[in-house]
Amino acid sequence: MSTPDESRQSPAPDGGDDVWAAMRRTTQARIGLGRAGSSLPSRRVLEFQAAHAAARDAVHEPLDAEAFAETLTDLDLGDPVVVTSRASDRGEYLRRPDLGRMPEDLSALSETGAEIGIVIADGLSPRAVVDHAHGLVAALLDAFEGRYTIAPPVIATQARVALGDHIGEALGVTTLIVIIGERPGLSVADSLGIYLTHLPRPGRTDADRNCISNIHPPDGLHYEVAARVTAALVDGARKLGRSGVALKDTSRQAAVENIDAADERTVEPS
Repeated sequence: MSTPDESRQSPAPDGGDDVWAAMRRTTQARIGLGRAGSSLPSRRVLEFQAAHAAARDAVHEPLDAEAFAETLTDLDLGDPVVVTSRASDRGEYLRRPDLGRMPEDLSALSETGAEIGIVIADGLSPRAVVDHAHGLVAALLDAFEGRYTIAPPVIATQARVALGDHIGEALGVTTLIVIIGERPGLSVADSLGIYLTHLPRPGRTDADRNCISNIHPPDGLHYEVAARVTAALVDGARKLGRSGVALKDTSRQAAVENIDAADERTVEPS
């Protein structure tokens, strides 16, 4: 079975020139699939079935929280704490989204008063957490450059985004970052999203959060880019006093200003 990269560069089904080849290298969408008679080529059908199976596996395979916690020890954030939602297993988690938003027991959490809290949640793709969460957290620490105090990380299983509001309140953090496995698609099964909430507490809505999605290098957003945007949003939330629809990404503003200044310097006086 070919990899996604190989399938985007594969030759035309009839052996001729593939006019879609250049475009296929720029997208994970299924384009220019060709045909065999009145149907798709068998190769394309098998690729689709493999992608569908990978998406299903990503949703249903549970996160080994204890094993994953051991991978975070080199980040020097303190011992991770594992919590779970009221959903008892993956089946109930998928059937009852409301249970995934409520904590089962947060007694293991202590109020830290830290400026930043980081929750790593399995969400709809535990595989994405295993593949990318360590690299993303490391990039976040680099982007913060030691400016903030950070609570020990929390690993949340059978978790929806809103579970983070309860965790953030229990930790007593100013700004909460939830890193969560995103819903798998037929082109990506291991994508992460970041949800940032300033002054987290139960009852916050999606309008109170900022989201950075599609984090899965090399084909999606790279860790360093996602971390830079997150750091800019944290800075903005602290200045503004809130997150969500009122808070805009300013991570590229400095680069734009530098370009504008360079353009002004190259303009000759008339």
